[in-house]
Amino acid sequence: MPILHWSPRSPYVRKAMLALHEKGLADRVKILRTHADPMIPHEGLMEINPLSKIPTLELEDGRVLFDSHVICRWADQEGGSGPRLFPEGAAGLEAERDEALGTGLLDVALPWLVETRMRPEAQRSVEMVAVYRTKLRRAADWLEAHAPRLEARPFDIGHLTIGAALSYLDFRFDAEGWREGRPKLAAWHAGFSARPSVQATAFRDDPRPTG
Repeated sequence: MPILHWSPRSPYVRKAMLALHEKGLADRVKILRTHADPMIPHEGLMEINPLSKIPTLELEDGRVLFDSHVICRWADQEGGSGPRLFPEGAAGLEAERDEALGTGLLDVALPWLVETRMRPEAQRSVEMVAVYRTKLRRAADWLEAHAPRLEARPFDIGHLTIGAALSYLDFRFDAEGWREGRPKLAAWHAGFSARPSVQATAFRDDPRPTG
């Protein structure tokens, strides 16, 4: 059985888990709690993924896949049911563009989290936090304008990644209020949140590793 190095706190892991659930593979992959803290390299994990990041998927034939994009592609190829996450042609370009936006939101949120909650207060940068907040707001504004298109097309990797990113903002940055002034995006995300795959993969905290 494939092994997915997993955390209930990681949005990138949740993205992969959503794909596994959507494609009917969740019961065919073993999850292994693996601490991959951004400030504490995991020596054991680095033996199979030199970047010490999760999700990392160990396949039965000895191959190792990382990151979430690659694992989602594997799920789309292996799963015999569920939506086509990576469609062909122009639809595929739109799906992967939206995936890039959702991933970009996570790429803003993670260093923001490190900056404000993991660094000693004396080392925190007010200027960088302002940059992260600006990018979040601009991305959310773009998504508000784009929400009708999300509603109109079949569920794909773009929906999955944007939904995971917005859910992560709820988990870690709820005070930023991304829904304010964005009713179309809020309504779309409410529908996303009702999907069984989303219900089955909720974020939760557990302790950070100590070394």
